[in-house]
Amino acid sequence: MPSASARAPGALALALSPLLLPLLVLLASAAPAAAAAPGWSLAPAGNGRPTFYAEGAPGAVLQDTLSVTNRAHEPLTVRLSGSGVPVRFARTRLTVPARTRADVPFTVTVPSGAAPGDRSGTLAARDAHGRTARVRLRLRVGGPALSALTVEHVAVHGDRITYELVNRGTTVLVPKLAVRADGLFGPVLDRPARTLPVHLAPGRRLALSEPWPGRPALDAVDVTLTVTAAGGAHHSAGTSVTFVPWGVLGAAGAAAAVLAAGLWRLRGLRTTERTPERAELMGAVT
Repeated sequence: MPSASARAPGALALALSPLLLPLLVLLASAAPAAAAAPGWSLAPAGNGRPTFYAEGAPGAVLQDTLSVTNRAHEPLTVRLSGSGVPVRFARTRLTVPARTRADVPFTVTVPSGAAPGDRSGTLAARDAHGRTARVRLRLRVGGPALSALTVEHVAVHGDRITYELVNRGTTVLVPKLAVRADGLFGPVLDRPARTLPVHLAPGRRLALSEPWPGRPALDAVDVTLTVTAAGGAHHSAGTSVTFVPWGVLGAAGAAAAVLAAGLWRLRGLRTTERTPERAELMGAVT
């Protein structure tokens, strides 16, 4: 008679068979899905580069080649496109024979006036079934780095100071802002420079505002905003504003008007009361 140890493997297999059956069914159903995956790929031509890299000055036209490899046993037709950077393909519709690789030249034009720095884009191919393959492209724009920033259109509206920041350089800036306001009797607001939560791209204009709770109710104030950024960017601008409590002055003016009207009426009554007396005196003299 077989020992307990000899029966254990068979018993274990019998016990696990209900658990293994769903797993086998899952693997069997997954196999066709893997076989149905696209039998083609997209990549930069030559030396196994994973992505494209291009570098040039503004206005330059750079060239490279994209490879479409068809590993299937039937022809493949794809449409090529690019995004993020100006790309122009030698052809946008391509038919690749079975088990063949086709190379497509393309150009990348660096925009004129583009600021120095890195840009990213994507080259894509889409087949007739809607399946898409993509390759990243990194473009570095050359040129001198210039840090320049201005603050413009400073104004006071209620309890806020509004202004605009303009990046007039060639690099992305993270500006800092300092705020100062001087009244007739000294400073009424003094905020040291702090970093603003913005990344200002070259050429971008951004409208912002600064809260000013507790501003003066009655004063003549000069407001100055100073912005700075890395690379030596520095600029100041301001405005003048007069705060007048019109509500209080309006009430005071109304009270003064009422008082003036009352005095005028009282004066009129006194004049009316004196008129008969003057007439009587004049009559007596006559």
